[in-house]
Formats: sequence, structure tokens, C-alpha cells
Amino acid sequence: MRRFFKWVGILIAVTVVIGALVFFVFLPPYIEAERNNVIAHAPYDVTNDAAALHETLIVGDLHADPLLWSRDLTERGTRGQVDIPRLIEGNVALQVFTAVTKSPAGQNYEANSAESFDNITLLAVGQLWPLRTWGSLKERAIYQAEKLHQFEAASNGQLKVVKTRGDLEQVLEARAAGKPIVGGILGIEGSHPLEGDLANLNDIFDAGHRVFGLHHFFDNELGASLHGQANTGLSDFGREVVAELAAMPVVIDLAHSSPQVARDVIAMTDVPLIVSHGGLHGFCPVKRNYPDDLMLDIAETGGVIGMGYWADVTCGDITPTGIAKMIMAAVETVGEDHVSLGSDYDGSVETAFDTSELAALTSALLYEGLTEDQIRKVMGGNMVRVFRQQLAQ
Repeated sequence: MRRFFKWVGILIAVTVVIGALVFFVFLPPYIEAERNNVIAHAPYDVTNDAAALHETLIVGDLHADPLLWSRDLTERGTRGQVDIPRLIEGNVALQVFTAVTKSPAGQNYEANSAESFDNITLLAVGQLWPLRTWGSLKERAIYQAEKLHQFEAASNGQLKVVKTRGDLEQVLEARAAGKPIVGGILGIEGSHPLEGDLANLNDIFDAGHRVFGLHHFFDNELGASLHGQANTGLSDFGREVVAELAAMPVVIDLAHSSPQVARDVIAMTDVPLIVSHGGLHGFCPVKRNYPDDLMLDIAETGGVIGMGYWADVTCGDITPTGIAKMIMAAVETVGEDHVSLGSDYDGSVETAFDTSELAALTSALLYEGLTEDQIRKVMGGNMVRVFRQQLAQ
């Protein structure tokens, strides 16, 4: 009997070890590969004129989420959609790296409860993030900022975290001199990491974040999400936060906020506002895309609308041709000075191309009839204008 219990104990120990290996080693990469798939495709045709033009562009992307995953972004990945080598291959000068800190299970575009099980907690534990992040949304935002700074230190000069206008100009000057370097701008996807305390704003800013989304997939202390349950505007706390942000050298992001929150922010601020990632309602009439009249109001602040690359905002075609058609529609609707790129790479979306293939988008934009000057604006010039205006010297 003693020998029997000994073997039972060994069996239990082996089972625990195997379970731990699956949960901590194999499951997170598998989830990432499944959630951030790039559809298999033949190489896209890029004309010689488009390739030559693309090499002269300042390319910028307002939204990507690779900091959520357990990958070394200084290495060219075999999964996911964005990392430093692929950004350089795609001639990307500026990439906003957004910290995702909470995401409700079963998230959808219609309605989500803030009390639903949080997927990011599971990822934080499964990827062995520091214990301080397991129960704190603020610490998750700070930890992801720390990750980008670590990648900067290990990048051999190919990544610079941009916090000031001077940092931005340094990256652009280095690229103009032929240096392969990407400027990384940190942001938070929703201001729930404030945890209802305005004092936490300085800690998150000091960690390096310069783009402040107000909401994600659920209502929070600031007010209603586009995908929450309240369908209201800013709360008193939300107005306090927005007033503080408007006085800071940061960019306010309305992606995922309710339409009324967006209108409240427009009414109480005098700064360029952005929708970092989404689509155009007139092109793809879904709830995820703000109505065109609201997009026009955002454009009138001097802000920009980031065009996403996934099917839910394009209504189907996610090839470079499909994205180019949506961009053309956006230019015709809100104007060439207010359209930008907002891929949502590595944000649990399937795409038809990764960031190394952006020359194909330039080629498709030329084919759709955009001028070279319009392409320069859309591919990054408009984004640079907003950050030049908003970042501190």
C-alpha cells in the first residue's frame, strides 16, 4: 500500500508539472498565434513607383498591442504582426505601442459588463508577469511601459521610446540620415489603470505613456464605453481627467468611447483628438465605427482618424486593396489632413498583411488614385503633425 501511494504521489506531481508547462510555456504563445493571425497569401504586387515612393515616406501607426504578449520585440517573430525588425522592413518610423490592461471575456461590439471575467488577468498570470500586475491595472500599464524600455535598451539603437518633441525629431533626423530606427510611443487603451484616482495619472505619465485612451470594451470610472452598458457621457471624474489630460503634453484617444463621451470631450477641450484605430461608418456601417458626422467633428479639432486593418471595421476586405478603398473613402469624407493608419496589430485581430508589407498598402493607395502628397499625409504625415503639436519639447 505504501508503494501504491508513492506512485500515486509521483503521478500527481508529474501531472502538476505537465499542467504547469502547458499553462505557462505552451498556452500563451498558442493563444497569441491564434488571436493575431496573418492570413496566408502570395506576395503582394508592389509597383516600382510605389516601392520607390514608400522608401521616402514617414510611416506611422497609431495603435498596436504587442506589449501584451510574451515575445522579444527585438527579434523577428514567427507569430504576431509587429516587431522591431518587421517595422524596419516596412519602413515604419513611428509606432504607438498600447498597453491593454483589462478585457472582458466574451468581448463584443454591442455590450459588455465591466464585471465580466478579465482575460488580461489570465494572460498576466499565464505569462508570469510580476505579481504586482496580477491585481492592479495601474501596474499592468507601468509594466508594459517597462517592457518597451527594456526592448529599447536591447535594440542596438533600432528603437527609441519617444516621450518629447525632441525625441520625435531625433528619430526623424536619424531616419533621414539613413539609420534604421523606429520611434515607439507608449499609450494606454482605456483609462481604467487610473483606478479611479487622478493621482495615478502622473505615475502612468512618468512611466512614459503619451497616448491616453479613455475607454476599452467596458464602462469605467470616466464614463461610458462604446461597447458598455450605460451609453452615457463623461462622469464628473471623467471630466476631471479629461481637463487634466488636455493640459498635459499627451494625445487623447477616443477609440472605444461612447459617442456621447466623444462629444463631451470635443465640447470641453481645444486640442487635436484622435481615434487611434477603427473605420469609417459611411464605408462600413457598424457600431464599432463612429458616425461620419462625429468623425467630422473630431477632424475639426485638428485630429486624425486611424484606419484599422481588420474585417470588423472594413466590412470584409482586409487586403491592402480593401484597406486602401476605406482610406480613400475616409479622405473624401473627413479630408486628407485627418486620416492616418491605426492597424490594431497584435490586438486579437486577423489581418492579411503584417507591418513588414506596408509597401503593398502604398501601392494600393496609388492605384486607388491618391496623390503622392495625400499618401505622405495618410501614411504618417498627419500623425507626426499631431504629435509635434502635443508633445512637450
